Amino acid sequence: MDAIKKKMQAMKVEKDNAMDRSDVCEVAAKEAKARASRAEEEVADLVKKAQQLEVELDKTQEELMTRAEQLKDKENTLSAAELEVNCLNRRVQALEADLETCEDKLVLAGNKLDKAATAADDSDRMRKVLESKATADEGRMTKLEDELKGVRAEAENCDTKYEEVQRRLQQVEGELERAEERADVGEIKIV
Repeated sequence: MDAIKKKMQAMKVEKDNAMDRSDVCEVAAKEAKARASRAEEEVADLVKKAQQLEVELDKTQEELMTRAEQLKDKENTLSAAELEVNCLNRRVQALEADLETCEDKLVLAGNKLDKAATAADDSDRMRKVLESKATADEGRMTKLEDELKGVRAEAENCDTKYEEVQRRLQQVEGELERAEERADVGEIKIV
């Protein structure tokens, strides 16, 4: 009986531990989904910035061409136009550098998103495994509870039979004592 109780308690502790692990996995899955969502937002922002930079680059290039035509037409403003072209070239280089940086960030964000998605998938698989184990443990506990009910019923039945046998034993002992007394009386009469 004590072994069964201990076993039941151990199973309950195992079930509680499994439920705790399941809760931890669910929290980790929620956090991973939140990180993935933030990463997706960052990717969208970076794509918008890249598009804006491309538009600005196109505008800058158009402006540069216009300036070059003006330089041909206006030789008297050559020095001022050269300064402006140099300035525009530096701006184009800065924009290209920014574009490269944004593209690198986009690649990194894509990698982070892939990692986050993989981590979320792993967490989901672990959650499913733990849920499966918890379900199996619950089934075993139900089976053991049914077995315990059967064992208790048998124990009660055995206790009832034991009490009945004990009553019969007392009756037989009483009859034995009377038979011995009769035997003693019979011996005395014979002697």
